[in-house]
Amino acid sequence: MSSIAPVQAAPARGTFPYTDADLERFRELQQLAYECAGRVADWLEPGVTERQAATRLRRELVRSGVSDFFHVPFAWFGDRTAFRNFRTPLQFFPTNRPLAEGMPYVLDCAPVRDGYTADIGFAGKLGENPLWDRISQDLREYRELILREVRERRALSEIYASVDTLIARHGFDNRHRVYPGRVIGHQVTKVTSRGPAGVTVFGFGVRTLQTLGRELIGERRHGRSPLWADGRASRHAPTPGLWAVEPHVALRDVGLKFEELLVVTEDDAFWLDDNLPHVRRWTHSSENEVPADEH
Repeated sequence: MSSIAPVQAAPARGTFPYTDADLERFRELQQLAYECAGRVADWLEPGVTERQAATRLRRELVRSGVSDFFHVPFAWFGDRTAFRNFRTPLQFFPTNRPLAEGMPYVLDCAPVRDGYTADIGFAGKLGENPLWDRISQDLREYRELILREVRERRALSEIYASVDTLIARHGFDNRHRVYPGRVIGHQVTKVTSRGPAGVTVFGFGVRTLQTLGRELIGERRHGRSPLWADGRASRHAPTPGLWAVEPHVALRDVGLKFEELLVVTEDDAFWLDDNLPHVRRWTHSSENEVPADEH
């Protein structure tokens, strides 16, 4: 007997596939992922390696009830946050690079619980790093730009180009183009396959690969792609559903990103949750800005 669940009937083209209860489950898992990443960030100190951080992040998630992963946890330190000289997918996996004072870091995890999936990116720094501070504040514009243009129903490839234009205006480098497929995002669905939980192949969960394979086939039949990049396959309006969006930029050897879930309905779009570390950081910074006429 096959260990893969029968293929479920796909929702009609353009139909939003989730209930409010589903969205709440996705939101709870995304919060859990950020909480686990935050605990690991608080634990980081000079000398901790990427492998140790990624292992700790996985352990935190498992302790919190996670039994499967869309992809295994990643950790990047120093210039590896900027993906400098990355040539093969194997270079994304954590290494023995130790963290040092002033270094940036990125923690990335994608837990699956009860079929619901989250995919988050948590960026930080150890100690002071003024360059990181500058890039971090500018990232807010990417979140606003992406939401605005998704609401306008511009083609995914056009939104990708708008992000590139903003990156150039800021004087940064586009680093999400280094990801496999050059993706800035990808669709997230409920995992419906029944393969072995917790088993990964090339960093991706077996259940994820089974579900993603079906999604790729189903979307291509409608002339769409579940992967958001800058090529021909992304020359269509955003498909209703959930998208994990991860603009990743760098200046010199400092790379930053955020990654969170974007909800796209038939006639609107919104970020699944505004109570996230990077959003709180931007809000706090705005509240503490001194108006120009008060200087």
